[in-house]
Amino acid sequence: MCALSAVPVRAEASDKAELVTELLFGDCYTVLLTQGNWLHIESAADKYQGWMDYKQHQPVSPAYFEAWQAQEHPRALDLVQVVSDAATRQPITVGCRLPFFDGMTLKVGDKCLFYNGTATNPTQPTTPERQLALLRKLGQLYLRAPYVWGGKSVFGLDCSGLTQQLFGLLGVQLPRDAYQQIALGQPVDFVTQARPGDLAFFENAEGRIVHVGIVFDEGQILHAHGEVRLDPLDHHGIFNRDRQKYSHKLRLIKRVLPASS
Repeated sequence: MCALSAVPVRAEASDKAELVTELLFGDCYTVLLTQGNWLHIESAADKYQGWMDYKQHQPVSPAYFEAWQAQEHPRALDLVQVVSDAATRQPITVGCRLPFFDGMTLKVGDKCLFYNGTATNPTQPTTPERQLALLRKLGQLYLRAPYVWGGKSVFGLDCSGLTQQLFGLLGVQLPRDAYQQIALGQPVDFVTQARPGDLAFFENAEGRIVHVGIVFDEGQILHAHGEVRLDPLDHHGIFNRDRQKYSHKLRLIKRVLPASS
């Protein structure tokens, strides 16, 4: 499992290779292959694969891994917080999983750590209205986070990493990439029918899905483009306020979250 705040996962077994995704604290993964000092791994949550440095590898028992897979785990809601025991203090960020959290302690393998911050509660029944209120609050928390290709933490993330993290905080597991996320949900025919929480997808000149964002209130979209930002959305696409021109061409809007009453 990932026992650090964030661990890079690369396209090849090299520190120079492209960053394709990240593991965040509390994420579990399977080691598929070992090559020198590198491990080819598959994330347990979204089945995404890549290479990680063995020095950042934290093995856990099969029993722990199976128990981790069998339930939803709370996630940290504080921008930055600390997990600790008598010997260590470790920073974690918003969106990190808190495995087997009981309101005070969590388990990382055989180690018990304390967490004194706020967290989601997957066992508490929710409503579309509560989901939307949490989405609005957390979306504001991510504003101005820098764009980093392959990133998933609030200190650097890409467009689909943003949507995956925010939906994960709502208890909805999305695939990692935009072209995978577009397969979920129900199509929304017109921008005027879009609701906050809908996912909007954008294409390049070849018709390939290259961008995704979350529809917000008042005809705006939350997305990662240079930074996490709110921009106007219409039937053409995203209009960049700073540059006063369209930055992305709209392809499709999908409704993944249940509609509020």
